[in-house]
Amino acid sequence: MATRREKIETMLVDDPTDTFLRYSLAMELDKEGEHDSSLEKLRELSQDETPYVPAFFMAGQQFARLDRLAEARAILRNGIEQARVQNDTHAAGEMSDFLASLGELGE
Repeated sequence: MATRREKIETMLVDDPTDTFLRYSLAMELDKEGEHDSSLEKLRELSQDETPYVPAFFMAGQQFARLDRLAEARAILRNGIEQARVQNDTHAAGEMSDFLASLGELGE
C-alpha cells in the first residue's frame, strides 16, 4: 500500500503546480525527518508568484525546532510582511506571536 507521501507525489505528477499538494509534501517530508527537502519545498512555495503564506509559518516553526533561530526569525519576518500584503491579518498575528516567543536576536 502506498504511503501518504507516495500518494501526494503521484498526484503531483498530474498537477505539479498544485499549491496544497506541494505544501502537503513539505509537511510529510518534515514528519519523515527530511528537513532540508521539506524546507526547500516551503521555500519554493514562499517564492511563488503569489507566495503561500502558511509556508512561511511552517518553515519558521521547523527552523525553530532545529534550533536554527536566526533563519526562523528571518522567514517569519518575511511571512509577516507577505501576510500583510495579502491582507491576512490572522496569519500575520500568529507569526508575530511566534516570532516574539523566540525572544531577542542575540545571534
